[in-house]
Amino acid sequence: MSFLLTLSRWLARYTSAFIILIAIVAFFLPDSFAWVQQGQRASVILGLIMLTMGCTLSTEDFRILLSRPVDILIGSIAQYTIMPLVAWMLARLFHLDAFMAAGIILVGCCPGGVSSNIMSFLCKGDVAYSVGMTTVSTVLSPFVTPLLVLWLAGAEIDVDAWGMFQNILLVTLLPVTLGVAFNYFFSGRKYFRHLQQIMPGVSVLCLACIVGGVIFTVHPQLQANGLKLILLTLAVVTLHNGTGYLLGYLVGKAFGFNTAKRRTLSIEVGMQNAGMATVLARNFFASPTIIAMNPMAALAVIPCAISCAYHSISGTLLAGYFSWQDTRKTGS
Repeated sequence: MSFLLTLSRWLARYTSAFIILIAIVAFFLPDSFAWVQQGQRASVILGLIMLTMGCTLSTEDFRILLSRPVDILIGSIAQYTIMPLVAWMLARLFHLDAFMAAGIILVGCCPGGVSSNIMSFLCKGDVAYSVGMTTVSTVLSPFVTPLLVLWLAGAEIDVDAWGMFQNILLVTLLPVTLGVAFNYFFSGRKYFRHLQQIMPGVSVLCLACIVGGVIFTVHPQLQANGLKLILLTLAVVTLHNGTGYLLGYLVGKAFGFNTAKRRTLSIEVGMQNAGMATVLARNFFASPTIIAMNPMAALAVIPCAISCAYHSISGTLLAGYFSWQDTRKTGS
């Protein structure tokens, strides 16, 4: 158990580097991750990630959530307006292929990322607010995400909003609910507390598997388009993510939030659940059946996969910048 705890802490600390390493391995040895894309394994892996999130939520978290409805409302509206609209505008600005546009729009329409809570903690943000926002945006995602994707991408590409609703409900809301139930009934057990401590590592490993599976899927397109495709996608993802951080912070400032809450809102808005976006893109825009009819459909998952790694890197850097600001002010 001590080894697993150490490994979990290491993976949580070096999430970005580990995800990038897996992406590189998957690029040169794509068949090693072919198993991820078989059947519904990617959906099961995402469900496991969401289960780990639910297992960390306690009744106290929900009490805090209910005690701050206005803050949560402001954050949720910012989450589900800024990122979807910025994604749509970037798709138009860069004249993206319909499938790539759908991918970045899907990232923008997903709820906040689980690792955003860690980033808020690292930069002395409002962690309770971060947990509340992530929880609410995740609960809303089965309803809001399909509708936003249909509205913003439906004119360019077929969007199965009903199927997406069912899929998100099954692989997101149900596992989170089960996790909360497990925490409620077993939180007093020593073995469960140990399991909670290794859950961050499990979540990182699952995310790495999803990224590896995506690299396997898009490997032909990456070989054909090479550096040009990667740089284009990276530029879009960087602008999307960075604009989310900036506007999230400014929304907090406009509503008179204190520094800790502004930082949290910045991180919550900018960091998306790109793992969820990746699985949805694979299931609804780049399934084997769709790719067989149109190989370009594989492009839909590339913005999602790059966002998986990039959001972790940028979130870590932003949290470090906020912490550096504190150090500079105190002179220590």
